[in-house]
Amino acid sequence: MRGTTAAGTRRNACKESEIKLWIGNIAPGTPDEEVRAFVKKYAPDLECTKIQRVEGDGSRPAAVLEFADPPLGALEGVSMRLNGMYWKERSLVVQTLMR
Repeated sequence: MRGTTAAGTRRNACKESEIKLWIGNIAPGTPDEEVRAFVKKYAPDLECTKIQRVEGDGSRPAAVLEFADPPLGALEGVSMRLNGMYWKERSLVVQTLMR
């Protein structure tokens, strides 16, 4: 069977458990580059590779950020640091996501 080796299974499991950062209640109209710069300010070692927008009804937009090889615990740390922080007159909701 193709792809059933132990190493292949572990590799697939790592991809499936990729951790991402959810930032909710972003001010409407905030560009991706401002979101990147904001996160970089508090986590300079993290490199954001992708931002996926979650607009919802538009009143509390969110973004899901992906990072290139984040160090163990780095996303959890920045999540705790940013959660509840006021940015652009809005209280952010920040969580880590496992995918």
